[in-house]
Amino acid sequence: MTWTSAFGRACGFLLDRIVRWLALTRINPNVLTFLGLVVNTIAAFLFGYADASNQRRMFFYAGLVIIGSGFFDLVDGRVARASNKVTSFGGFFDSVIDRYSDASQYFGLLVFYARGDRSMYVVLTAFVMVSAIMVSYTRARAESLIGSCKVGFMERPERLVLIIIGALFNRMAPVLWIIATLSTITVIHRTEHTWRRTQEMEAGLSDPGQAA
Repeated sequence: MTWTSAFGRACGFLLDRIVRWLALTRINPNVLTFLGLVVNTIAAFLFGYADASNQRRMFFYAGLVIIGSGFFDLVDGRVARASNKVTSFGGFFDSVIDRYSDASQYFGLLVFYARGDRSMYVVLTAFVMVSAIMVSYTRARAESLIGSCKVGFMERPERLVLIIIGALFNRMAPVLWIIATLSTITVIHRTEHTWRRTQEMEAGLSDPGQAA
């Protein structure tokens, strides 16, 4: 066994113990989901509070807070399964809170760039916020039509990793350009994929041989 696999097993064991303890407390998994939003709001405040004199420090703290918020993303579903509290509403609530969590981070960056009179990055951050929402929306809307639409790269985990990197290493500007570009490509890819699949489905329905 390598040290990396041993570390992974140790982390998995610790996570399982935490999940079991949380399940025993009978905490509602939706509360854990909401706490993730609260923690992300703290990160947004740190972004917005930053200025030229403390940017590196505030962004670094924000990055650590966002890493911490990942704990709630990691355990809420596991706790729901461990406590037999998996519900359709829970999945819906998780998706809604995820959108608000993402938006809160970008809102904090909007405040930061607005306070620094960096209008171009205010516009860029607003575009990234909309693009992040559209990545999720295009998948949800497509899957109501064609069943599955998992194409595209820039989903929430990838965006979070990039935001964390940008915050920890104080390289948020290039990170925003990367997210804006890849999110737009993802939306276009999903739109094209959905168009192609709907065309195939409609062609199949109109084919007399298929209908027979």
